[in-house]
Amino acid sequence: MFDYHMHSHFSADCTTSMEDMVVGSIEKGLKEICFTEHIDYEYPDETIIFDLDLREYSETIASLQTKYDGQIRLKKGIEIGVQPHLLHKYEALMDNELFDFVICSMHTTEKKSLHYGEIFEGRTIEEAYKVYYDELFDCVKNFKGFNVLGHVDLVKRYSKEQPSAHFHDELSAIFNEIIPAGKGIEINTSGVRYGLPHTMPSEDVLKLYKQSGGEIITLGSDAHRIGEIAFDFKESLELLQSVGFDYIATFDQQQPTFHAIDGLL
Repeated sequence: MFDYHMHSHFSADCTTSMEDMVVGSIEKGLKEICFTEHIDYEYPDETIIFDLDLREYSETIASLQTKYDGQIRLKKGIEIGVQPHLLHKYEALMDNELFDFVICSMHTTEKKSLHYGEIFEGRTIEEAYKVYYDELFDCVKNFKGFNVLGHVDLVKRYSKEQPSAHFHDELSAIFNEIIPAGKGIEINTSGVRYGLPHTMPSEDVLKLYKQSGGEIITLGSDAHRIGEIAFDFKESLELLQSVGFDYIATFDQQQPTFHAIDGLL
């Protein structure tokens, strides 16, 4: 089993040491994990600085790769929080740093944190969702330095009500942009952990991605604590299989390797 969305003390919103996350993953029987620490330039909350000491991060991963060699494979990833006006900074980051795996997420819309629900203020729920998906489309149209989109329907986590529309047209436009470019999406199990009735994305979005020709999909818990590692993975693999996916992907130097879901269940 592989957990391809995981954080440690290198992320500003996590206090668990990287080594503790590694040991916890070994104890859960995982064969490979990828740390995807946060870089979120200009995150609109002055109490959280989503920067990253890239040198120390690289050195720590290398040290733990040596220490736990033969017990688990560790990959060096990153989760970038895109905003349209910051894409040039992420392009520079990708030009200057080497990662095995890059998640492109959008935690901020209209320069406002989704966490605080500001995009819902003064507009209908449908208008808020449209703003979110339109801005995400703008980002993926103009930035290609990633491997998968993270929790593509994250807006649902912060919505107090459900819109009348599914926004499949907007999502189709996003998928039609990333799939020909060799990019994929993740299935992020933290949606269930945070109280949603589904993973992120939900089943209808997974079906839409599959129908759009999408094949690259990774599985991640978005764990910030040991107890969250590989959360709900069996159920998520069964969901992927029911939708029609036969494989999940892992990455090495941003090149995918595909693993049969049958062999993981």
